[in-house]
Amino acid sequence: MKKTAVVLFAWLAGCGFGRVNQGQVIEYRQAEGLVTLISDSNYRDPAHPRFDILPPVTIHVPADRREMGPAPEAGKLLQLDRRNRRAVIFDSRAGSLRTVAFHLTAEQTGVGPGDARLRANRFPVVDRAHKAITIYSPRDRTIMTFSVTEECFALPDDSWKIGDEVRYYYKDPQRALRLMNVTKTDLNEAAK
Repeated sequence: MKKTAVVLFAWLAGCGFGRVNQGQVIEYRQAEGLVTLISDSNYRDPAHPRFDILPPVTIHVPADRREMGPAPEAGKLLQLDRRNRRAVIFDSRAGSLRTVAFHLTAEQTGVGPGDARLRANRFPVVDRAHKAITIYSPRDRTIMTFSVTEECFALPDDSWKIGDEVRYYYKDPQRALRLMNVTKTDLNEAAK
């Protein structure tokens, strides 16, 4: 945790005065340079984010692309509560958060970057014929397969994808001056 704080402080130190926001990306329009995200209401506890602040925020990525880490991947699966078997997704049609109950059918833990199981599939895998959804949670390092109600299978496939978490620095709330892809940035490497 100390390295994370040092990296974050060093990253912000060169920024001058401004503000920071973070959230999960639900849409990324690369050609237009726009990222839409759901902000984290629990930002002071990075180990337990709560992506639940509505409405979604849309920002321009930094004009200088060197001030941006890896391009973010979008997804609308915001929270996965394995213990209570509930998921929270952003329902783009309704413009709201939706809690969905699921039945867990399989789970593989300890799956990290470079694992053959990740290279074999592009997640999420929505198998409507067998009524199963398989996702990968990078935060939990877990591949999970579960079923949901018939109504939920009508949702778009990206409803079951976990989008990248990003943190950005800004002065103008509509334009990021710096943007870090927290999901795809190895903070231990960045601290070296």
